Amino acid sequence: MIYLKIFWEFIKIGAFTFGGGYAMIPLMEREVVNKYRWLTIGQFTDLIAISEMTPGPVAINSATFVGYKVAKFWGAVVATMGVVLPSFLIIWAIASVFFQFQNNPTVQAAFKGLRPAVLGLIIVAALSISKTSILAGYKSLLIVIGTVIVLSIFKIHPILVLITCAIIGIVFLR
Repeated sequence: MIYLKIFWEFIKIGAFTFGGGYAMIPLMEREVVNKYRWLTIGQFTDLIAISEMTPGPVAINSATFVGYKVAKFWGAVVATMGVVLPSFLIIWAIASVFFQFQNNPTVQAAFKGLRPAVLGLIIVAALSISKTSILAGYKSLLIVIGTVIVLSIFKIHPILVLITCAIIGIVFLR
């Protein structure tokens, strides 16, 4: 049954999404693009862009989109529930005991080990997305460089940058 398959895949993705939605991108790509071929790599890259621009967490937006693509309304519901359930249960369990153990050296060491791993997952996601965006041509590469500059140096609001880049895409990348 397709709903069970969608739920199972997204519960696995949700269970291993440490560090936020960007950290789950490599796992989602592996399952959704490579394993089940529910999306092409181009569709997946577009999905990440759409999920980033719409309100809400990237992981939930992505799951909802994929679920809808695969099995319409109920697929979206099942995928969203699958990706949310592990986080909800884990946060609920952690919240009930975290303050008792937050100063524990083992717990602090575990978090110190997770931080660079999450950074690594985000870098892998960026490299994966670059295959269809940055490598699409020099104009796309210029947009990436410009985005990094205006966000990191000039501190321009990300929404303004996204709107500007969409306009640039319409005008120059047709």
